[in-house]
Amino acid sequence: MFFDTHTHLDYLQQTTGETLENLVQNAKQADVQKILIVAVSQQNFKIIEKITALYPNQFYYGLGLHPLYIQQHTESDLELLNQRLANRPRHFTAVAEIGLERAIPELLEDSLWRKQCDFLEAQLQFAKQYALPVNLHSRQSHDQLFSFLKRIQLSKCGVIHGFSGSYEQAKRFVDLGYKIGVGGTITYNRANKTRQTIAKLPLDCLLLETDSPDMPIYGYQGQPNRPERIVQVFEHLCNLRKESADIIQHRIWDNSVALFANI
Repeated sequence: MFFDTHTHLDYLQQTTGETLENLVQNAKQADVQKILIVAVSQQNFKIIEKITALYPNQFYYGLGLHPLYIQQHTESDLELLNQRLANRPRHFTAVAEIGLERAIPELLEDSLWRKQCDFLEAQLQFAKQYALPVNLHSRQSHDQLFSFLKRIQLSKCGVIHGFSGSYEQAKRFVDLGYKIGVGGTITYNRANKTRQTIAKLPLDCLLLETDSPDMPIYGYQGQPNRPERIVQVFEHLCNLRKESADIIQHRIWDNSVALFANI
C-alpha cells in the first residue's frame, strides 16, 4: 500500500478534466490507499475541504499559504487559516503547503522576502499551537528554513517536501525530527546528489510523494503527474536502497500514516 503525502489533487482535476471518481480509482488500482491534498492559497480551502469529505477513507488534507503566492496573500488569509484550524475536522491533519521560495528573484525583493518570512513564522506558530505537522516547500532556502525550524520547535514536525539537496542539508532537518519527501527527482539519473542523499538517509525519515500534477516522473515529462505514478518513485527508491522492497514499503507506509493520518 502507498500513501501519496503531497498532492494538489484539485489542480490535477482541473488540468485533466477527469472526474474525481476516476482519479481515485486509478490511484487505488496502483495501491495508493491514502492521499494528502495540500493548499497553496485561501482560494483552495473550500474545494479541498469538499473533495476530502467525498472520500474520507482515502483523503486527508492540509491548508496553508504557499510562498510562491506571497504577493496575493493577506493578513485576513492568515486569520481565515487560524479559524479553519480552530474548527478543523478530523481529516484536516497538516498545515500545508508552507515554506520559503528563493529561486524567483522578484520574491526576494526586501518587502516580499520579509513577508515570506512573516507568513512562514505565523503558520509555524499555528502548527505549534494546534500540534499539527507541516508540509514544507523549500527551494534554494534550506539554510534559512532550517533556522526557522530550529527556533520554532514543533511537537509533530513534518516533512521537507520534494527534497533536492545534499546529505548534509537533509541530515540537519532529520536531526530536528523532520521527514524527507521523496518524489520524481530521484527518477532522473542526472539528480545524482539527491539520489545519493536518499540512498544514505535512515529509512525511518523517508516519505513518498508525487506533487501531482507537478514534479513529473522520468518518461512522463510534459504530462500532469498523478498519484498512481508513486509506484515508479517507489521502484527507483528500491533500486537506491539496500533494504528489501517489502521492508521499504511497510516502513514508509508506517512513517506516512503516523505523520498525516494518525486521527
